[in-house]
Amino acid sequence: MKRYFVFIILLACSITNAQNSNDVLRYSTKNLQGTARFQAMGGAFGALGGDLSALNENPAGASVFNNNLASISGTLYARENTVSILGAPNTGTFPNYGEINQAGAVLVFKSNKPESKWTKIGLAFNYDLEENYNNQISIRNTSDIGIDNYFLDFAQGVPFGDIRIQEGEYIEDAYRDIGSSLGFADQQAFLGVVGGLISPTSDDDATNTYNSNASYTNLNTSLDRYVSGYNSKLGISVASQYEDFLHLGASVNIHNIVYDRYDEYTESNYDADSEIQRTTFDNRLISQGAGISLGVGAIAKLNDMVRIGGSYQSPTWYQIEDQLSQRISSDLANENINFINHDNTNVFPTYNLKTPEKLTGSAALIFGKQGLLSIDYGYQDFATAKLGPADDENFQNVNNDVSNDLGIVNSIRLGGEYRINKFSLRAGYRFENSPYKNLATYGDLEVVSGGLGFDFGSSRLDFAINSVQRDIEEPIIDSGLSGSALVNAISTNATLTYTVNF
Repeated sequence: MKRYFVFIILLACSITNAQNSNDVLRYSTKNLQGTARFQAMGGAFGALGGDLSALNENPAGASVFNNNLASISGTLYARENTVSILGAPNTGTFPNYGEINQAGAVLVFKSNKPESKWTKIGLAFNYDLEENYNNQISIRNTSDIGIDNYFLDFAQGVPFGDIRIQEGEYIEDAYRDIGSSLGFADQQAFLGVVGGLISPTSDDDATNTYNSNASYTNLNTSLDRYVSGYNSKLGISVASQYEDFLHLGASVNIHNIVYDRYDEYTESNYDADSEIQRTTFDNRLISQGAGISLGVGAIAKLNDMVRIGGSYQSPTWYQIEDQLSQRISSDLANENINFINHDNTNVFPTYNLKTPEKLTGSAALIFGKQGLLSIDYGYQDFATAKLGPADDENFQNVNNDVSNDLGIVNSIRLGGEYRINKFSLRAGYRFENSPYKNLATYGDLEVVSGGLGFDFGSSRLDFAINSVQRDIEEPIIDSGLSGSALVNAISTNATLTYTVNF
């Protein structure tokens, strides 16, 4: 995957509990995952069915199967990130890794009543890894703006008495209590004071102005970001075939989210007379959630050559919880600063996310046993996504931003297959326009894929490879910091699927 992220290197280390459009996109957009055949043909299966991963797009495909079937897929992921900031490139290769990204089975029940027009029923269970978040970014930079500005931005206006450690109070207890009773901003102000980066202008409890303790002209900064996690989907689909013409199906889908981001940030090269010569500030954000969605669809066989399909995927209704832990150190830090570490976790209130619904129209041409061509068109309005609770003023403001920033996404999937005896050659293409109304913020998505398969009779082996590209330029300005980095990330996925009939 090729991405361009513009973000503030210093702010990249800070994590707040405020959700925004990025959360909507992170949990609403899906990569091209699934079986090798599905991936190789660009996911264009809405009018075809007969593939377990195709049921994610159109559950009517569950009754296209002629017999019981099971498949399992493994994918090898390879990523490389090149970061340019102020003209200075940093390149890092994320270690290749493999995962089981799909597993499922379908049971076909054929009617034993010759007079019945409903000839069979398909019941399918399928697990798909819809998005893999594993990634790693390393940035080395020089800057004239330090992390002290991050803490000053939160601290100004906060009475020093509110964040002072009380007599006999442990530093880790004060950190947790301030966060739970006064909020994230006051907690960050406290962290800046006990971390030695800032100090109040006087020792009076009413003092609400602060100064930096750091002196610098040109800092050396280092950020290492490690991301892991996934967005998975377990689908239960049932479909029925009416004569040799129509397939109707529905599905219930259970979704699971795990997102783990760990940032290690270091500053050095302070002025020689600065009391602070080195600062480290690390953050770990863990988001976990579960959701449910529904799907309905139909596939019609107009004649021996032409098939059409249509499907509706409901919004996914998620409940998500964020947990944040931090640690900081400097030459002026409180002697007990190490007690504020990743064992001290801030757990924020559970929030709701409703992703946009999706409509898909499909068509396919079947050339007997020689091959096929297929196309899917999808429609989603990302402006309809909602974060909640709805009566929370903060979420109301975020939802206004989502409505203003995000818009309609049109997607096209193309796929083809050519069969030579027991061999199959496949190719696919996927395109999605940017969900952002401002195209400079988030570019279009393009996926090119290909693959091959071999049919052993009672089983089949398929292979696919795909490459995903998206250009993103996303400015983020917050907490008094500025600067930008350009990240060029390339991802290539290779998938192998084994399918057996039983």
